[in-house]
Amino acid sequence: MSIATNILSIRTHIPANVRLVCVSKFNPNEAIEEAYASGERIFGESKVQELCSKYETLPKDISWHFIGHLQSNKIKSIVPFVSLIHGVDSYKLLIEIDKQAEKQGKIVNCLLQVHIAKEETKFGFSPDELLAMMALGDWQLLKNVQICGLMGMATFTNNRDQIRSEFKVLKALFNKARNEYFDTNSYFTELSIGMSDDYLIAIEEGSTLVRVGSSIFGSRNY
Repeated sequence: MSIATNILSIRTHIPANVRLVCVSKFNPNEAIEEAYASGERIFGESKVQELCSKYETLPKDISWHFIGHLQSNKIKSIVPFVSLIHGVDSYKLLIEIDKQAEKQGKIVNCLLQVHIAKEETKFGFSPDELLAMMALGDWQLLKNVQICGLMGMATFTNNRDQIRSEFKVLKALFNKARNEYFDTNSYFTELSIGMSDDYLIAIEEGSTLVRVGSSIFGSRNY
């Protein structure tokens, strides 16, 4: 099926309060342009160099989300135009984003990544680490980052009950953080969970951002 047809099929399952991030990493501009022609405006990339190249050559009304593991020395390259950084997995990284954003007179929207999967390869705060950081409060002194919510990836498994359970953990953590630390802030609203194989479960568990790649662009050999 075509990219446009794939998007149409996915859209039938996504409610109005959930945004679709088209994960375009490793796909050529032509594929993104087809999705763009279908009305999509949010695209997710995981490599800084590739993201910068696509930003320079594709329409400027695209909202670029960085969804990969971000290295500190690459932050300054994406600060001028990135709409949302999904995977802030340490307080040290949050500080560096704030520093680079201040230099460029920007406020950068970020999601804190939480490790919820039963896999060692995933990055992120543990739930306890996240709550400890929140309680410490130093993050509130960072004026050039805006923490908009949480992000997580479930275990890569066919066990749907496990996936749902992991999403529930993150949703509960999101609610706790919002109620205790962001109750007066209108911007802490995002829960980025769900990918091609599990976005329907994620939506049921409260996702506001689903990151869908292969179901739109087809499988690739990474």
